[in-house]
Amino acid sequence: MNRRHLLVGIVVLFAFSSLSYAADPQWPSKSVRIVVPFPPGGSADTVARLLAQRLGEKLGQPFIVENRAGAAGNIGTNVVATSAPDGYTLGFSTSGPLITNKFIYKDMPYDAEKNLTPVALVGEIPLVFVVSPSVPAKNLKEFIELARANPAKYSVGNSGRGMTGHLTVEFMKMNNRLDLLSVSYKGDAPAMTDLLGGTIQAISSPVTAFIGNIQAGKLRGLAVTSKVRSPALPNVPTAIEQGVDLEATIQYALVGPAGLPRAIVDKLNAGVNAVIESAEGRAKLAEFGAFPMPGTPEQLAALMRSEAAKWKRVIEGVQIKLN
Repeated sequence: MNRRHLLVGIVVLFAFSSLSYAADPQWPSKSVRIVVPFPPGGSADTVARLLAQRLGEKLGQPFIVENRAGAAGNIGTNVVATSAPDGYTLGFSTSGPLITNKFIYKDMPYDAEKNLTPVALVGEIPLVFVVSPSVPAKNLKEFIELARANPAKYSVGNSGRGMTGHLTVEFMKMNNRLDLLSVSYKGDAPAMTDLLGGTIQAISSPVTAFIGNIQAGKLRGLAVTSKVRSPALPNVPTAIEQGVDLEATIQYALVGPAGLPRAIVDKLNAGVNAVIESAEGRAKLAEFGAFPMPGTPEQLAALMRSEAAKWKRVIEGVQIKLN
């Protein structure tokens, strides 16, 4: 076989392979894995397991969660990005690996926009801006005024450099010309310890970790950063309500490799929407202060693009770069 015939054979084989992905009416005919790029037990893992159970029941094959943690979610998400687009490897990821990490990490193994197929937005977790009771501000607008009047006096903690809590503070600083010190911790727990102890004056982080202390009066919630109030914290107003241009959420989403056939995407999208719109799905998301966000794959794709443009400006403005 000469080189020309060999090349033609490869092209034909690739074409038939692509057609097989595009026309699999029996999907799923075997078990499907959902890769979660974080350790077991967290909110993403818990929600993914509910989806796996209910999708398996609906579609007649086991959906199995596989945890592949590391590199801020990049390792597990790359497993999905480099998998065959046959519907048997999916990813349940968050806004870091799907949106912001590509601007933060020097050596990204994949491009979310090019190497992943958006399937379904599952939910959004708002952030909350909290202070200790010793801070005189009763809401976020008052805190901004305090910070303006007292440059460099207030320190705001977050759960990690480059995480959404950190980016949100930097976004607020840029928009309001504030001199605040951002203090990054390895997780919410040490940040909360320092806040309760008076080492820092505020925290910007997902609501999940702070619901109990806010409800108990140990911390004061100044604002949530979603469009509407969080059901978990109905007495905490949004930043937008207070006239502060600050919106930031962490998204949960189901994705697949680039080239995932539309028929499979549609089946999955319908199944996910049914789960998160059910009483069970809403209750599970509410445990973590999350909103259900049913919608189309196109809406998820548009959200990923708009969020990427928004956070790229912030990340480049403060020159966040990690290995």
